[in-house]
Amino acid sequence: MNEKQREHFKLLLTAWRKELMEEVDRTVTHMKDEAANFPDPADRATQEEEFSLELRARDRERKLIRKIDSTIETIDTDDYGYCEQCGVNIGIRRLEARPTASLCVDCKTLDEIKEKQITGG
Repeated sequence: MNEKQREHFKLLLTAWRKELMEEVDRTVTHMKDEAANFPDPADRATQEEEFSLELRARDRERKLIRKIDSTIETIDTDDYGYCEQCGVNIGIRRLEARPTASLCVDCKTLDEIKEKQITGG
């Protein structure tokens, strides 16, 4: 992977991270503004469920932000674009589809098959 491609992915990941962080800020603001103590238990339950779903989504995004940060570090150390398991080049098309990919298609497929066998799903 050349320097221009690495820079492209770094910019892509940085923009994605920024977008996720802005979403976190919006969530905090939304929860502060919308928090109310409804007298009706059904209304309170609805609001609590809404907040729970929103927090679950933010938790997934928090994990994704960590993965993005880790991926940016691999770009900085020139390890980006290579499979962590077998060392083969991941491929630009896969990285465009999933910039945080750390496994090639073959290794990822094997991981998914193993996971299905373990979980039975």
